Amino acid sequence: MLKATAGKMLPTTVTGSLPRPSWYTENLGIKSFLDAMVISRFREQYVDALSVYLREQEVAGLDIVTDGDCRFDQDVGGQSWTSYPPHHMAGFDPTHPKLARVGAGGIGFPRGHILHDYLEARVMPKIVGPIGPGEMQYAEIWKAAQRMTAKPVKFGTVTPELVAFAVQDEHYKSLPDRIMAMSDAFNQELHDLADAGCPVIQMEEPQIHLLAARGYVDKVINPEFMLKVFNNTVRGLRAKTEVWCHMCWGNPSQQRMFAKVQTYKPALDLLNQLDADVITFEMKSSGAMDLEDVGKRITEKKIAIGAIDHHTLQVESPEEVADLVRLALKHIPAERLVLSSDCGMGREGMSRRHAFYKMVSLVQGTNIVRKELGIPVAECLAADPKFSLIRTS
Repeated sequence: MLKATAGKMLPTTVTGSLPRPSWYTENLGIKSFLDAMVISRFREQYVDALSVYLREQEVAGLDIVTDGDCRFDQDVGGQSWTSYPPHHMAGFDPTHPKLARVGAGGIGFPRGHILHDYLEARVMPKIVGPIGPGEMQYAEIWKAAQRMTAKPVKFGTVTPELVAFAVQDEHYKSLPDRIMAMSDAFNQELHDLADAGCPVIQMEEPQIHLLAARGYVDKVINPEFMLKVFNNTVRGLRAKTEVWCHMCWGNPSQQRMFAKVQTYKPALDLLNQLDADVITFEMKSSGAMDLEDVGKRITEKKIAIGAIDHHTLQVESPEEVADLVRLALKHIPAERLVLSSDCGMGREGMSRRHAFYKMVSLVQGTNIVRKELGIPVAECLAADPKFSLIRTS
């Protein structure tokens, strides 16, 4: 059900995470969100940080905003993106966490590589019983943000298979059983979130494209199985809300996870079968190498392209963004095109000011093309010359 993008031409957003303010020193840890919000110091910092995230996105002029992943801790490489669910779901033993035996999606990094620290920080609780939603409290977290803005707040979450890959298991007999149990629990939690009124739910980094790109041919854990997992996780949600699928290549500490730029091409036919309204693709950091193929083969969904790069501190110019939007429009109809960032900008690698001006350029560049097409432009207070502190006369 299209809610946030319904009737909007070339809407803008960012993937999710934004850099933490330096004064936001409280961490949620293993406390439930509602328990933490009873603590006056945490509540003050959390709400203040939310207000910063939301207001900066509004000043930049984004159409769809996020909570900046405000619930996550200040940790190495943004590890709590993965660890939040197991630390708050039922069926885990949070008192005896274990270092994950596998790396990020099975990818290892040697001692001396910045992402080795990220792997060392992947300390997860183990499964000891049937998995359930527990105290994830996604609906309450979304409400805390949505009640502070009139713009639609998109809520993003890691996918269940990534959590299942990262934890040790003393309950389920096989990895597929563990993944599907995790998927069922996520589905229950996401329905609670949709029933609360969340206009966009974004599933982040399903493993369909990654396994396809790496030529994974396992008889069970393969791209087709991951498609089944995704559709099971979101089953029934599109009758209530707008479902997005973020096809990410990973960005802990704003680093590339692969030596070479990866391609979406082997996964595109499967992605057409996703039970989703919008699929997001990283395009700026890859030089838009798959853009034509994505436009030709993703025919039944809206497509969000990343038009700003989360890996680099260089702020794209509005003209750069406009050029990429024009290129996208050669392959994707305007009514099906969404503009976003390649990935999140808040996983330990970027300053608030860099992220803010990347959002400003995203809106300014999209406005250039909107003017060319006769589409109403978005107000961008950050670029309004009337408010410059430099006097021209």
